[in-house]
Amino acid sequence: MRPIDNIATVDDDEDAFTNGYGMRVLMGPHFYCVETNIWRWHVISREHQINDEIRAREVRVVGAEGEQLGVMSIREALQLAVDASMDLVNVAPQAKPPVCRIMDYGKFRYEQQKKEKEARKNQKIVDLKEVWFRSNIEENDYQTKLRNVVKFLKEGDKVKCSVRYRGREIAHAAIGQRILDRLAKEVAVAELCSVERFPKLEGRSMIMILAPKTTS
Repeated sequence: MRPIDNIATVDDDEDAFTNGYGMRVLMGPHFYCVETNIWRWHVISREHQINDEIRAREVRVVGAEGEQLGVMSIREALQLAVDASMDLVNVAPQAKPPVCRIMDYGKFRYEQQKKEKEARKNQKIVDLKEVWFRSNIEENDYQTKLRNVVKFLKEGDKVKCSVRYRGREIAHAAIGQRILDRLAKEVAVAELCSVERFPKLEGRSMIMILAPKTTS
């Protein structure tokens, strides 16, 4: 757990108080901590209503093992959570009455963050690669750049294909369009991509963007 700065204490800050359930609550600018009667601390996230944040008078309670404990007053539900050395978490605030679950909220958030981190790790980040062509490109050079485009597409990246014009070459912009049209056609034969953006003149460059085909 990351260190917590600027935590108030019962002795030096009026925002720290003791409630009626054996918990001491320390307030901070973006969080608060709860010390239970067995000296276990939690950093409380604002993602869910927890413990004394729950304002409903009655709640439907689900136990730590998923068992249905029925509808009861919030005071009774909080006492059950304290007796279990856990937290009371409002998991369905829109329900009537709200559904609260008894759980170790710190452990729950840790597991959720692990899953989110793993999902981000497994998610493919699509980069935009760029391959430059000259309007008077030689065939060997063209084939080399074509292989680079194919390589990037196979790796799942988008490719920005640009033909640069120097000096008076801009007067023959159609040559660059023919190069990019040929490129798109040859790559399309391998069914590697779709044209996300067709050739368009921007300043002194003709630009086309190819996107890899997604596998279903």
